[in-house]
Amino acid sequence: MSVRRRLTTATGAVLLTLAVAGCSGLGRTAVGTIKSETQHKFVVTVTSPLVRGCHRLPPSGVTRIENNALTDIIMYRTRNCDGPNSIYVPTNSANWTAPNTLPWRSYSVVH
Repeated sequence: MSVRRRLTTATGAVLLTLAVAGCSGLGRTAVGTIKSETQHKFVVTVTSPLVRGCHRLPPSGVTRIENNALTDIIMYRTRNCDGPNSIYVPTNSANWTAPNTLPWRSYSVVH
């Protein structure tokens, strides 16, 4: 194998490694949509939310969530994705709040 060919192969391997490392730093998303509905039937649809972080819902909260993303989500009754009474909503499913309970106010993506 010639020196030039080995150098080209090594350079290609380094560039591929850098490309993969660079892409992993980009914000990965939950491919698909998450649709939420308030008690007044106002619908908000989010397309491909980031997999990291806490996602806030409308300030009044939502009473229905439909997860059509390729990842599962966890719903919270607080604005900062913590506290008791969270609920797991798998991909391609929906959830409604029970009567006389607090609405969902945020969600996080399971990754």
